Amino acid sequence: MYLLAKLAKYQKTLVITGVFLMSLALAPMAQAQLSDPDDPFGVQKTEDALGGKLGGGETDFIESIVGIINILLGLLGLVAVIIILMGGFKWMTAGGNDEKVTEARKLIFSGIIGLAIILSAWAIARFVIDSLQTATGAGLPQGGAL
Repeated sequence: MYLLAKLAKYQKTLVITGVFLMSLALAPMAQAQLSDPDDPFGVQKTEDALGGKLGGGETDFIESIVGIINILLGLLGLVAVIIILMGGFKWMTAGGNDEKVTEARKLIFSGIIGLAIILSAWAIARFVIDSLQTATGAGLPQGGAL
């Protein structure tokens, strides 16, 4: 119940942030000039950059897990940065109110702790995946990152 009350308090901010993030997702589609008339959406370039494994179900299990981990940690990092920005905005608009400044400091501190946890999770995941690859003799192809 407490969480719902907090979310209702930041409802406008969350909606505006969501719309902004969705607009960023659509930004790569706005191209001023097409480089290849035979491939107007750049599918071939993307497939070549990914090593020819676009949409064919040809990726192995390790690559899929690495991709999922990267996406989740990236989203969590984005959430932590947004929390830090919200704390900074709250601090800037506190107007000298000690209660609001204290709440803003807590938000910023929570965001920084969140980023530290996310970076630790990334390091642990990378260590585990590298250890599994070494133990099984499997390896990511060039461009596989974590």
